[in-house]
Amino acid sequence: MAIAFRHVVALAGGVGGAKLAHGLAQVLPAEALTVIVNTGDDFWHYGLRVCPDLDTVMYTLGGLVDPVNGWGVSGDSTAALGALARYGETPWFRLGDQDIATHLLRTQALTAGERLTEVTARLSRALGIGPSILPMCDAPVATIIDTAEHGELAFQDYFVRHRWQPTVRGLRFAGAEAAQASPEVLAALQAADAIVIAPSNPWLSLAPMLAVQPIRALLEGHSAPRVAVSPIVAGRAIKGPAAKLMAELGYPVTPQAIADYYGQVICGFVADEQDVRVSISQPVLHTNTVMKSDADRAGLASRILVWLAELRS
Repeated sequence: MAIAFRHVVALAGGVGGAKLAHGLAQVLPAEALTVIVNTGDDFWHYGLRVCPDLDTVMYTLGGLVDPVNGWGVSGDSTAALGALARYGETPWFRLGDQDIATHLLRTQALTAGERLTEVTARLSRALGIGPSILPMCDAPVATIIDTAEHGELAFQDYFVRHRWQPTVRGLRFAGAEAAQASPEVLAALQAADAIVIAPSNPWLSLAPMLAVQPIRALLEGHSAPRVAVSPIVAGRAIKGPAAKLMAELGYPVTPQAIADYYGQVICGFVADEQDVRVSISQPVLHTNTVMKSDADRAGLASRILVWLAELRS
């Protein structure tokens, strides 16, 4: 299939975002794809700077990701966690031994004054990754979850330590008001002739990006076709807490609610074929959005690109 775009930008976070990014990487030339990744999940752990969404996208595009979990390095061991347990620690966040190498090099580089954008580019090149992977910004932004049971929780405490079971009352993004998108992110968005928001959690993965200046304004004023892919299929989340979170925040658990949430950020919406009866105000592509295999990912990416070309024309 001839691809009609010179520069596609994907906004992604989590496993669903990484899968679609991989699909786009299969059907686009490497130089034609930039993936901008959520960093609201990033945190310090045992003195290491851990960037879960960046690493999930990097490992997925690098062919290293654990195919069962969709995150972490395939076949990785956890000897270091076992050693921590000997000292009385209770390791609640899984750090694979190979994964720790990523965090060590990132932390060393950040401590030496490198920007997160520069570190990510260097690590990606070392893994042979062609498309550009960009953090949403270089400044730290932390997603904070206000819960009924525990008050405010740092993202990883909510998501991993408590297995996203606490009831969510609200969200805030600490540091976002002072953060600015990097020059690389700005350049990628300005050069984009198509923009795809992956089927990531809109509130946990995309809202932090939209809170960083001036990403939302750039998207809302962009002339290129901009579409979002629903992470909700037939009233359920493909993976993770999206459906539970929507209900707790008072949203109907429907693709329509997600399309309405994005509003003017998008000009089209991709919903699963199981949701063909759902009424959505924007132009809609109904197709199979469930990505169980590499072929599914490439197929979905191709269908989206063809539709984007139709929207542009």
